[in-house]
Amino acid sequence: MMTVIYGCILAISWFGAHFIVSGSLTTGNLTSLFSYVMSVLMSLMMLSMIFVMITMSAASGRRIAEVLNEVPDMSEPDQPEQTVADGSIDFNHVSFSYKHGSGEPTLEDIDLHIRPGETIGIIGGTGSGKSSLVGLVSRLYDVDSGSVCVGGKDVRSYDTETLRNQVAVVLQKNVLFSGTILDNLRWGKEDATEAECAEACQQACADEFIQRFPDGYHTWIEQGGSNVSGGQKQRLCIARALLKKPKILILDDSTSAVDTATGAKIRAAFSKKIPGTTKLIVAQRISSVQGADRILVLDGGKINGFDSHDNLLKINRIYREIYEAQTQSGGDFDQPAQEEKEGVQA
Repeated sequence: MMTVIYGCILAISWFGAHFIVSGSLTTGNLTSLFSYVMSVLMSLMMLSMIFVMITMSAASGRRIAEVLNEVPDMSEPDQPEQTVADGSIDFNHVSFSYKHGSGEPTLEDIDLHIRPGETIGIIGGTGSGKSSLVGLVSRLYDVDSGSVCVGGKDVRSYDTETLRNQVAVVLQKNVLFSGTILDNLRWGKEDATEAECAEACQQACADEFIQRFPDGYHTWIEQGGSNVSGGQKQRLCIARALLKKPKILILDDSTSAVDTATGAKIRAAFSKKIPGTTKLIVAQRISSVQGADRILVLDGGKINGFDSHDNLLKINRIYREIYEAQTQSGGDFDQPAQEEKEGVQA
C-alpha cells in the first residue's frame, strides 16, 4: 500500500509538472488533485487494514474456541468417595508421562506399597521423577497405566477436594502471604485456635524463632515472606500443613534450607506427635532420609531400590555412591562446624 501511495505521488508530480509547463493545468489544480488522490488512497489503506484485522481476529477466535472446548484430562467420578480410610499408599505398576500417549515416560512400572503411618524417604538424581511420583498421590496428574490407591481406593474414585484435604504437601519453594503469622497458618485450617497453631509450630520447630519476635504469633509477614529467612519460611509452611491433620504428609525437599540439627528435631517430632500419618520425605541429603522406615531410590523414573538405610548401603550401588559422596565431602554444610566446635570443647 505504501508503494502504491508513493508511486501515485510520483506519477501525479511527473505528469502534473508537464501539464503545468504546457499551460493546461494550474498549480492550484495540481494541489487539489494531490489532496483528492491522497484521501482516496488513505481510505483504501484503511479498508485493507480492516481485512488484515479480520483475519487476525478469526485466528484468535479459533484459539479461544480451542481452549473453551478443551476437555480436561482429569474428571470427577459420578459418585465420588467422600472419606479417606487411612494413609496407606499403593502404586500398582504405574507408568506416567506428562504428554499422555507420547514422549518419554517420566515414571515407568512403579510398583510399591506403603503402610499407614510409615515414614518413606525418596532420593534420586535430578530428573529421576521424585516430585512426579508424589504428585500422583494427591492426583495432580492422572497415570497413563496402572493405578495409585490411597486408603485402599483408586485416587480417581475420590472427590478431589476430599482427597487433597487429607494429603498435605509442603514444597521447597513455599508461599507466604502478607498478614500475621496466625493468618498464614490458618490457610491450613481456617478455624484453628492459637493453641492449635502453637502446637503445630512446635512440631515444625517454628516456635523457636516465633517466640523471639516481639509480637510472637501476631508478627506481620510481608508479601512472599520477605522479612523471614528461607528456613523459617519452610518451617512455617510445614506447620501450616500439619494444622490440617492430614493422613498423608508429603515433604518435597521442604527442609533444604533448614540445618541438619533442626531437620532431625522436626523428624523426631513427626514420629512422636503424628505416628499415624504417612510421611513421604523427598530429599537430596542422605541425613534427611536415613532415619526413615524405608527409603525409595529412583533412577531414570524406575525403582532402583526400596529398603532400609542399612540394607541399601549393602546392596544398592546408587544409594551407596550418594552416601559416600556426601560423607566424604564433609556431610551437610553445618556438620563440620559442629564437629569442630565439639573438638574445641574436648
